[in-house]
Parts: sequence; structure tokens; C-alpha cells
Amino acid sequence: MSSIQSTHGGHEAGAAVRDGLPPSLVLLLATSAGLAVASLYYSQPMLGVLGADIGASSRAVGFVPTLTQLGYALGILLLAPLGDRFDRRRIIVVKAAVLCAALLVAGAAPGIGLLLVASLVIGLAATMAQDIVPAAATLAPESHRGKVVGTVMTGLLLGILLSRVLSGFVAEQFGWRTMFLLAAASLALTGVAAWRGLPRFRPTTQLHYGALLASLATLWRRHGALRRATLSQGLLSIGFSAFWSTLAVMLHGAPFHLGSGAAGAFGLAGAAGALAAPLAGRLADRRGPERVTRLGAALALVSFAAMGLAPMLDAHAQLALLVASAIGFDLGFQGTLIAHQTIVYGIEPGARSRLNAVLFTGMFVGMAAGSALGALVFAQWGWMAVVVLASGSATLALAVRMLKSSARQ
Repeated sequence: MSSIQSTHGGHEAGAAVRDGLPPSLVLLLATSAGLAVASLYYSQPMLGVLGADIGASSRAVGFVPTLTQLGYALGILLLAPLGDRFDRRRIIVVKAAVLCAALLVAGAAPGIGLLLVASLVIGLAATMAQDIVPAAATLAPESHRGKVVGTVMTGLLLGILLSRVLSGFVAEQFGWRTMFLLAAASLALTGVAAWRGLPRFRPTTQLHYGALLASLATLWRRHGALRRATLSQGLLSIGFSAFWSTLAVMLHGAPFHLGSGAAGAFGLAGAAGALAAPLAGRLADRRGPERVTRLGAALALVSFAAMGLAPMLDAHAQLALLVASAIGFDLGFQGTLIAHQTIVYGIEPGARSRLNAVLFTGMFVGMAAGSALGALVFAQWGWMAVVVLASGSATLALAVRMLKSSARQ
């Protein structure tokens, strides 16, 4: 309560914390998070037409999503901790303005050079999503924190899920530049809504920037719960990323011989994660987040391991098994993430932005490792090796939660 003060443009923060957040505020937070993170993915379905239009090679255009993701990862580590040092509302509004400008530059870029610079800035500014989630955790009363965080994460996950579908349609019908312009307009509206609808957040630390970043290591050493959450989520991320980074290549070969469209359709399994987020949040509120982390990791493990049955089935049954497994481990992965966020946000309220930065940095490290390891083992030993890798990482994630679930800081 002491870290928040009301503002002329927002609701009364104290009343919100006592009585639960107004649905309009939760909707604003969820929508803003979804629109911010969607900016990372708009370019991916448009790369083919985009490259042809500006005369760039496929190799050069491939750096567009790479720089966007790199910017996001750097932003989580270098910018997200600022939420503890400055008013989060101001940070969200500033990032929305920068993101809007970067999207406009991308949409007007005459060549690949300027587009690559804009892509890096888009990734950096899209980390406003990682300011919104700790803001939601701060505003929510403790008894409803899991539910509120889960609902906001639903918006974030739907942004990821729907961004590719929307950008592919808009680019095909109206051109790729139109998609960037529409995205910029949505972020401009988001910035105005955030300025008017969010309360001010009083800084919880006066550390200068260098000390703020150094405090990430201090928090890591101080809190065993943070280390366990980061390690467990990072391990789950290895299997998650290994599956998605090799799926298209596997489906292209025997016995399926399917194109990239089929692999893209598997992405609809992400809807399962979006639906799981508020459910996982409610379970974390009612049953405790520790139990949800174990259930989620166990579900991911069972789902990964079930794919080992594929060689005993015909092609149609194998596809059905892959779909069911993808839905299962996505539910487990996202549910565990919500529970880990609930745990982490409760560790040290004055350091939520930094705690969030540590958790998501660990998750992105796991994603990168999973992508590299997945490609390596698939090339050397085939799809079943990817299944073994994913199952093994999920087993270790579950072990972290089972062996240390009763530990205290």
C-alpha cells in the first residue's frame, strides 16, 4: 500500500487493494501487456513479402526477428529493474511512446538497415509488458494476486498467439507497412489509456542504476525461493523450446511430409496456455503456488514423455498424440510460470521488478539453450532424442520443486 499513490487520472489505489481491482483496470493491464508483447511477433509471418518489397535477402531479413528477440532479452535484464527505482506508470507510458515510434519507423523503413535498427528498439520497448505484470501484482490484494497475475498473463499470451495470425492477414490484404502502422496506433492508444487509468507507483528503492543491476545478484543469493523458481522454470523452458524449434523440420520429413502451415497450426496449442493462466492463478490463491508448480511440472513431464509412444502408432495417431502432448505441456508450462510469478512477487514487494527480471532472464536462457540443444540432438539422433531431452528437463524441473518445495528462505 505504501508503494502506491493515487493519481488524478487513475482509480483510488488504496480502495483497489482493499476490495480487489476493478475489472476495467485488470482489462487495461491485460490488454496493454498483450499489445506490447505482440509487437515482437508481427514481423515473423511478413518476412517473405517484406524482404521482396525492400530488396533484402532472406538472410538479411532473418535478422529482423532475431534483433527483436535480442532487444527484448536485453530489455528484461537492463530495463525491467527500473520499475523499482521509478514510477512504473511513467515507465509504461514512456515505453509505449518509444514502441509506437519504433513501429512507425519500421513501417516507413526504405531499406533493411533502418528496419533492423527499429527491430532492436521494438524489442527493448516491448519490455513494457514486464513492467505491467509486476504493476498488476503490486496493485492486487495478496488474496487475489495469483488470479490477477493470471488474468494479465492471459492477455500477454493471447497477444503472442493472435499477433502472427493478425499480421499475416493484414500483410496479405493491405501490405506489411499497414500492419506496423496499425500496431503503432494501438500502442499510442495504450499509452494514453495507461496514463489516464493507472495510479502512480512510488519507487521502492533509491539505488543508482549500477547498484540496481548489482542488486539482482544480491537478490539471487538472498532468496532460495527465487533460485528455485528460476531454475525450475528455466529447465521447463529447455524442453518447451526444443519441441517448438524442431517441430517444423520433423513434420516436413517422413511419415508426415507436411509444410510450415501445419507447424504453424500447432501454435494454436498456445491457446491452452492462455486459458490455463487464470485457472493456475486461482489455484495458486486457493491451494498455494507450490502445489501448482508441482502439478504443472508433472503435467509437462507426462506430456513430453507420452510422445515416446509415437513409433508404435500410425501417422494419423502420431499427429493426434503430438497435438494432445503440445496442449498438455503448454498447460503445464504456463501454469507453472504463473505459480512461479506468484511465489516470486511475494518474496520482497519492494523489489518486484528486479525479481521479475531475474525470473524471466532465467526463462529466456532456458529457451535459448533448448533451441540450440534441440537442433543439435535432432540432427544427431532424430526426434526421439528431442523427446528424451524434453522429458529429462521436465524431470529435473519437477525434482527441483519436489525436493525443495518445503524449504524456506
